Amino acid sequence: MEFKADKAYPTPDEIKEDHKSLRVISPAYAGGRGELTAVLQYVYQSIVLERIGFTEISKDILGIAVNEMHHLELLGSAIAALGAPPIFTACPPYPVCYYSASHVNYAKTPEEMLDSDIEAETQAIEDYKQIVSRLCNPPLVALVERIIEDEELHLSRFKEMRKELSKRKNHP
Repeated sequence: MEFKADKAYPTPDEIKEDHKSLRVISPAYAGGRGELTAVLQYVYQSIVLERIGFTEISKDILGIAVNEMHHLELLGSAIAALGAPPIFTACPPYPVCYYSASHVNYAKTPEEMLDSDIEAETQAIEDYKQIVSRLCNPPLVALVERIIEDEELHLSRFKEMRKELSKRKNHP
C-alpha cells in the first residue's frame, strides 16, 4: 500500500538559489524533527514490530517510511537548488550540527511507538505550516504544501493503527 496523496509532487526544477528559504526549509530535511528522523524511526519500528509479530503494522509503517524517504529526497533536491549541498545538518551550507540519530524515538512497545508517531506527524504538520508561512518562494511553498498532504494521510493511518491495536488488546 502506498501512503501518499494522489496529487503529483511539484518538482524542485523551478526553485532558484535563495539563502533565506534555505534556512527556513533545512530543519525539515535533517533537523531533529525532520524527514531523516521520521525515516530512521519508522524503519526501526518496522523491524521491531515484525520481530514481535505485528506484521501488518510493520508493513504499513515501512510503507510510510518509504514515503518519508521520498520527502527527504525532494527536500534534499530543493536544498541543492537553493544553493547548498544536501548534507545532513539543520543548517546547511555549514558543515556543523550534523544530524544525530539520538533524535529517533526508540520506543519498545507498539503502543508507545504509535503514540510517538502520532505526536511526530502532528508536529511535522505544524512545522510545515510554519515553514509555509515564512516562505516567499512559490515553487518551494507548493512542494511543502504537497508534503503536508502526505503527512496528514500518515497521521490518519497512525491513528487508525492505534485504534486497531487498542481493540486487539481489549478483545484477544
